[in-house]
Amino acid sequence: MSRRGLVDDRIGLKYGAGGRAMRALIEQVCLPGLAGGPAFEGIGLAAMDDGAAIRVDDRWLIITTDSHVVHPIFFPGGDIGRLAVSGTVNDLAVMGATEVTALTCAVIIEEGFPRADLERVYASIRAACEEAGAPIVTGDTKVMGRGEIDGLVLNTAGIGFCDRPVPDAGLAPGDILIVTGTIGDHGMAIMAARHALSLDGDLRSDVAPINGVVRAALEAGRDGVAAMKDPTRGGLSSALHEMAEKSRVGILLEEAAVPVRPDVRGASDLLGIDPLVMACEGKAVIGVRPGAADAVLAAIRAHPLGRDAARIGHCISQHAGAIILDTGLGRRILAEPEGEPLPRIC
Repeated sequence: MSRRGLVDDRIGLKYGAGGRAMRALIEQVCLPGLAGGPAFEGIGLAAMDDGAAIRVDDRWLIITTDSHVVHPIFFPGGDIGRLAVSGTVNDLAVMGATEVTALTCAVIIEEGFPRADLERVYASIRAACEEAGAPIVTGDTKVMGRGEIDGLVLNTAGIGFCDRPVPDAGLAPGDILIVTGTIGDHGMAIMAARHALSLDGDLRSDVAPINGVVRAALEAGRDGVAAMKDPTRGGLSSALHEMAEKSRVGILLEEAAVPVRPDVRGASDLLGIDPLVMACEGKAVIGVRPGAADAVLAAIRAHPLGRDAARIGHCISQHAGAIILDTGLGRRILAEPEGEPLPRIC
């Protein structure tokens, strides 16, 4: 039995929201009988990484897929179309494939969905593809009856090649953790839009393809880049817990060093939600060997999407799989979230 506990007889929203519950569902229901297929050289389903890596001659093919069910479909800073392209491009990037060979895009539309809204989504898809340098080469379209789905569902898959795949399990004691920008922007923007919250400030999603900023980090750090992950569902906390558990290290996280926009911080304080568990859709967490950390951080900050990048902690040999939060007044164990506090965010 997984140490995350048994999955309930009925599947609730928490099982699709990242964190411990979703990983338990995958381990207990989805992986058995699938992860033990024909052996190949690379990173497969059992690794539960952001994608798979398959050796092809002297290079690596990275492949990933994702489905998108955000509500509302249009939100400050983006929409489901930009989210779908960015999410797949970013999963490829944090596996090491920053040059996208091809994307697929399948759409499931609810009967009665406004044509104007669909055209708006596709305009956003095209713009995000151009931004990422990612061509869509094939797709699929289905229409469901009214009430059978909620508006629009997108599925995207992507492939790219790299010389060295970067897993999320490559951390070692002493490695430095860097986040490429402010956290919690997407989750808080979706929450405010969904519930029509009248909050001060300009809460906007950070959704963006980050293959360019990750490429800069890899070029600066080379083999010194040890592990990467994008902190989507479950936020920074969930991403760090996964990386620490798989790498068998502890992580000492410096709370004051984690960048959070004042608008997000204020809304989080008002609503009683920790920004560490709120989703990002345009950021990466990068584990770097100590000797490469300064060069990687400088390269990220030189990119327009990485200006708020920060060194947020380091790996330790004690407390394997745990995140130790240094609050400045003391230290405590940071509990892994059961799931993202707001379901259907991506």
